[in-house]
Amino acid sequence: MQKNENSWDLTQRKHYLFHLTWPIFVELFLQMLVGNVDQMMVGWVSPSGVGAIGNANQIINLLVIAFSVISMAATILTTQSMGAKDYHRVSTIYTVSLVVNALFALVVSVILYLGAPTIFTWMQVPAELMEETVAYTRIIGSGLILQGVFLTFSAIFKSNRLMMESMVVAVVMNAANILGNYLLIGGVMTGEPLGVAGAAISSNIAKAIGMVLIIWLFQKKIKPGLSFKSLRPFPTQVLRRLLYIGLPSGGETVSYSLSQAVTMGFVNLCGGVTITTRVYANMFAMISYLYANAISQSSQVLVGYAIGAQDYGQANRRVWRTTLSAVVISFSIAAFLFLFSDTIFGFFTDDPAVIALGRQILFIDMFLEIGRAINMTMVRALTAANDVIFPIAIGIGSQWCISVVLCYTFGIILGWGLPGIWIAMTCDEGLRGILFIIRWKGRKWQRKSEAIAGFRP
Repeated sequence: MQKNENSWDLTQRKHYLFHLTWPIFVELFLQMLVGNVDQMMVGWVSPSGVGAIGNANQIINLLVIAFSVISMAATILTTQSMGAKDYHRVSTIYTVSLVVNALFALVVSVILYLGAPTIFTWMQVPAELMEETVAYTRIIGSGLILQGVFLTFSAIFKSNRLMMESMVVAVVMNAANILGNYLLIGGVMTGEPLGVAGAAISSNIAKAIGMVLIIWLFQKKIKPGLSFKSLRPFPTQVLRRLLYIGLPSGGETVSYSLSQAVTMGFVNLCGGVTITTRVYANMFAMISYLYANAISQSSQVLVGYAIGAQDYGQANRRVWRTTLSAVVISFSIAAFLFLFSDTIFGFFTDDPAVIALGRQILFIDMFLEIGRAINMTMVRALTAANDVIFPIAIGIGSQWCISVVLCYTFGIILGWGLPGIWIAMTCDEGLRGILFIIRWKGRKWQRKSEAIAGFRP
């Protein structure tokens, strides 16, 4: 690891947040394309494949979030240690994170391969989509270890403020995935179209390329590196600390994805037009909150440095500026997408029912993105500031008692369909946003951080 004695001063420089944010933004945009390009290119060969990939990604994304819990915790723990200029256990943190994620990914791969039919039956995936959904899930699942290892190294680069390197890898991965899709989905290389299976194989190849590249960059850029000797005896204290930070901080996101999987079951009850519209609308919504996601990640790194340096005033100012920026940009992008919704949806489909329904959803999404931007920045800030229990408690309560209940009530019982489901999710995001603002203003995070700093050796 490269030590910089002036690293804390560096994080306070004007425009430094933007310096960290834009590579993350580009990386997230390209990562989003890896999944969404699959859906677009498969849609040209097999329209049913769009729905199949959409259903499969509900479960795959959930499990990817689960093993990114350790990566998220490693980022927070490393930045806090760097802010305090305590480098002693950083190499051990890297190694424990990598080993745990790799082992977990292997277990999840087995579960996905054996349990995919049962999972998608429970999700009420239509019979005409089931075969393609299971096939895509099993192939992608077999490559989860590639993604688990990649996420670990990506977290290490972010904690060292080396965002540019992760961005370069994302560019290479995206290019490899698009080329692979062209060769496999339509059968250019195989002689016959592989459809969703070709998209899954291409994604795994791209992830393998990305994993090899990021490991090579790690060996060149970060010293000291991994230390497998530190695993004997196993550093259970480091693992406990990672889990203490990671499980609550990742739990909120896992809960959200689980609730979305249940919501997808409601969507599946509404028919093919609703399923297709939801897939496209989700893709466009991701564009709306992409900047909020990027700036919240870079802000989390800087908040971690501030907490480690016990500069709580700087942490507070950083969070409020980040939140305002995230809300303004997310709402502006969502409004732009709504204004040009017919053109945007028309690029992917010529079904007038999908285009009309999509216009309604993107109007509602403008208001949903306000709450989502607040939640993204506040949850990451709270966890970086050692307030790790509150976000998951509020997340689970609101996502299930507000979002899921209202999705079923508005979407199914009242018959509002997809607009009702989107309104319910807007209520959930808005409520949580208000509660997180109140929590941050109460400064309990500062009292928790001061207590932890008092026990720091």
